[in-house]
Amino acid sequence: MNAQGEPGMLERAVEATLFAAEEPMTVEALAAHLGGIEPSEVREALALLGQHYAARGVHLVERGKRWHFETAPDLAHLLRREKEQVRRLSRAATEVLAIIAYHEPVSRAEIESIRGVQTSAGTLDVLMEAGWIRLAGRREVPGRPVIYATTPEFLDHFGLESRRDLPGIDELRAAGLLDPVDEAMEAAMRFDPDDPDEDDEEGSDAP
Repeated sequence: MNAQGEPGMLERAVEATLFAAEEPMTVEALAAHLGGIEPSEVREALALLGQHYAARGVHLVERGKRWHFETAPDLAHLLRREKEQVRRLSRAATEVLAIIAYHEPVSRAEIESIRGVQTSAGTLDVLMEAGWIRLAGRREVPGRPVIYATTPEFLDHFGLESRRDLPGIDELRAAGLLDPVDEAMEAAMRFDPDDPDEDDEEGSDAP
């Protein structure tokens, strides 16, 4: 920022790049796009822009180490379309998403061990189609099972900067958000896959 509080050339370049980008960008991607400048300079420009936009109708935010502009939370209702469909997850999908978020990366077998029931491929497909989970490689064990992790879109949708911002059980209970997945959520957050005493009861998702 200059003496008048207006953005300098680098801040303006970062601002223009993010507005034109089709998806959020990392500091490294911004630095490369702007001619290979130092990432530390980009971070400083982002910090200044964040302050500049703090009281405006759009905010500059970081989600999963990627930066983008989004509508200020108190104005978001003005931009919602009347016919917008609210994505509603089944109980099974909500449980699976919670387990992946708190324990990623995890395999389908590990998810089933935590839940105590079988997990249908359709449940994982729903979460992948929503853009909230992704394939994260394979576990280097016999059979090399696929493992799953959350995406930057998951962080963005739930307003999280990183997985460190996931709420704890006490926060969820105080906000009244443990119903109807209270038992699954507590199990997901407390489960230790290396504990041989964990319940290994089997079952299956409801059709």
